[in-house]
Amino acid sequence: MEKRTEEQNKEKKHNKLVSFFKKHKKKILFILILCILIYIVFIVVNLIKNPTDTVFVEMGQIEEKETAVGYIIRDETVLKGENYKNGIEQIKTEGEKVAKGEPIFRYYSNNEESLIKKIQELDAKIDEAMAEEDNPLLGDTKLLEEQIDTKISELYRESSLTKIKDAKQTISNNMTKKAKIVGEYSPSGSYLKKLIDERSKYENELNSGAEQLTAVKSGVVSYRVDGYEDILTTDDFSKYTKEFLEDLNLKTGQIIPTSNESGKIIDNYSCYIVSVLDSDYAKDAEVGDELTLRLPSGEDVSATIEYITNQDNECVITFKIDKGVEELISYRKISFSIIWWSETGLKVPNSAISEEEQNGNKVSYVVRSRVGYEDKILVKILKSNEKYSVVTNYTTEELTEMGYSSSEIRSMPNITIYDEILINK
Repeated sequence: MEKRTEEQNKEKKHNKLVSFFKKHKKKILFILILCILIYIVFIVVNLIKNPTDTVFVEMGQIEEKETAVGYIIRDETVLKGENYKNGIEQIKTEGEKVAKGEPIFRYYSNNEESLIKKIQELDAKIDEAMAEEDNPLLGDTKLLEEQIDTKISELYRESSLTKIKDAKQTISNNMTKKAKIVGEYSPSGSYLKKLIDERSKYENELNSGAEQLTAVKSGVVSYRVDGYEDILTTDDFSKYTKEFLEDLNLKTGQIIPTSNESGKIIDNYSCYIVSVLDSDYAKDAEVGDELTLRLPSGEDVSATIEYITNQDNECVITFKIDKGVEELISYRKISFSIIWWSETGLKVPNSAISEEEQNGNKVSYVVRSRVGYEDKILVKILKSNEKYSVVTNYTTEELTEMGYSSSEIRSMPNITIYDEILINK
């Protein structure tokens, strides 16, 4: 009987509990959700205050970089003829490499458009007159006609501006040859002969007014001529002072406009970048030092310090580069970076490195966490910047010189990639 009463009491309590949950289900659910949200907010805030207590050791690179403004100094030879007011027809395109003696560009002749139009009209009349001629000797022009037709067909399929220009020149040359052959075989005083003679007169007039300029040395062709070619020269780097450079009033990153009056040949093997600097690294630099420059494109190129001028608390350094020269043709003044040094190896945050004194020596160490255990690991710092260091393990010889015993050295753990190390708070 007592057992039955006890069971009934339990059942009543259970029913009351179920009834309570049913009656207050929404409130209970709300309280649970609220508790979960409070916990999540607490975790997030804690992570923001202290994102992580550990980091993993990784292979990486650190560098000491300085952003600067530089002036481009080149070996440039300007080409300008007597007929510069007539405008230029480019034979070699911007940035194209040429050898000494190669044609670069020519100036248009006086009344060139009118003369070319007259010659084209005469070519059409000559073709019509030749079609009516019944002279077997005119068969000598058949090969030229085939070459002209071939070149015309190639023009429709070609996309290279240089090849299109070459094809048009070949067609023009073959038309001229064809006209001359026909003129030789035509009877004096004939209609065809008169057309040929008239064409020759216009052609001679066109050629007599043309002026072609050739490369005086090998290099790269450029039509970006701005008048600084005789100012920013490579003959005397001592003249480049802070005042000299500022007085040029050049804008950083501004592209040199293309000239329609002259061109130039640029030495594409090397150029120089002059910069005014005040960093400690710049002040400690010496002529002959090798380092890396990062150009506006992001390309890293090797450089050598060619010249240094010290001024008050600043110095003007001339860097020489042998690669990336063509990238700089369009500029006089650029923004670039100087990589004074870089180091690759085991990369760790400076916040994970501590220091202590052992045997009279100051040594650096990190604390490794592995499966719940923590180990102190001595590390040799190779290079450091503001945030990171590249470290390695001490050699046995180095540890012995620092006063550690053989047993201590044998028991010392080494730092390796992917080690989990503690961050100092």
